[in-house]
Amino acid sequence: MELKLDKETALIEAILYLESDPLDEASISRISGLAKEAVDKALENLTARYNAEDSGMELARIGGGIMLSPKKEYWENLKERYGKKNEARLSRAAMETLSIIAYSQPVTRAEVEAIRGVQADNMIRLLLEREMIKEVGKKDVPGKPIQYGTTKDFLKIFRLNSIADLPKLNESEAERFELDGEN
Repeated sequence: MELKLDKETALIEAILYLESDPLDEASISRISGLAKEAVDKALENLTARYNAEDSGMELARIGGGIMLSPKKEYWENLKERYGKKNEARLSRAAMETLSIIAYSQPVTRAEVEAIRGVQADNMIRLLLEREMIKEVGKKDVPGKPIQYGTTKDFLKIFRLNSIADLPKLNESEAERFELDGEN
């Protein structure tokens, strides 16, 4: 007998609607109090529901997690009006990573991590997915690490004409974005 898990599916849908950051299955399980198997089945149910043509939503996999978002085909028409909502939904960690990239660009993942003091893979992946940052080149050092910078979408969301329009940092704030005397 196949379990439908209607109420569990509805609970997971509500959690994903309320969360502003992508959640992995373990987090969904912890928040909902449901077993991993029930979470997996509920996510399958939601995927099937959102794959229908009469749905404007989808389960997006971003940065190793899952979040509820408009289908890409509709987002193109909606992002001009609702892009600000997307910016408002960035977590504190994502905003901190974005700030470091904006003020220190071009900057590598390792340099962002040195400034933040924590791993930045997921935040960089999330910001790339949301098209707020992009690869701008490779640093001329061994290993040729990718350098990141902000995009035109970043400027649009924050209503900046150019990076030069970023708020000026005072001396102690500016020091925070420097790496061992660089910049």
